[in-house]
Amino acid sequence: MQKSNYSIIIDAPREKVWEQLWGKTSYREWTSEFAPGSDAITDWQQGSKAIFTDGSGDGMVARIAERRENEYMSIEHLGEVKDGVEDTTSDKVKAWAGAKENYTLNDKDGKTEVLIDMDTTDDFKDYMDKTWPKALNKLKEISEK
Repeated sequence: MQKSNYSIIIDAPREKVWEQLWGKTSYREWTSEFAPGSDAITDWQQGSKAIFTDGSGDGMVARIAERRENEYMSIEHLGEVKDGVEDTTSDKVKAWAGAKENYTLNDKDGKTEVLIDMDTTDDFKDYMDKTWPKALNKLKEISEK
C-alpha cells in the first residue's frame, strides 16, 4: 500500500466545508465524481459503521476511526460490498483492510484548506489521481455557493 495526497483551497469557512463534505445531499453530489449514485450510509460518528455504495449495490465497508468536528475525519476501510453483500474476511479484502482515508480542514488566510491523505494500492492509484481533483473541485463549487 502507498500514500496518496490531495488538497484544495476553498473560499468558505471550515464549518461550511465540513457540512458539505458530510451532508446527505452534498456528499452524494461531490462523490458522484467517483461513481454516479454514490452514497454513504452512516451517522458519521466516531466508531460508527459506514457503508459507501456506488448506486449499484457495490461499495466499501468501513468505520469512522476518528472525528473532530470541523477539523478532521478518519475513515478506516474494512472490506467491500458486492451485490449488496458485505465481505470483510476474504483474502482479497484482507490485503487492504485497515487502509485509512483522512480528511483534514485547516484555516488558511480566511479560506479552508482541505487535505486528503489516504492509503491506496497500485491498482487504484491512477484512478484516484485522476478522480480526486475532480471531486475536490466539485466540493469547492458547492461549498462556495
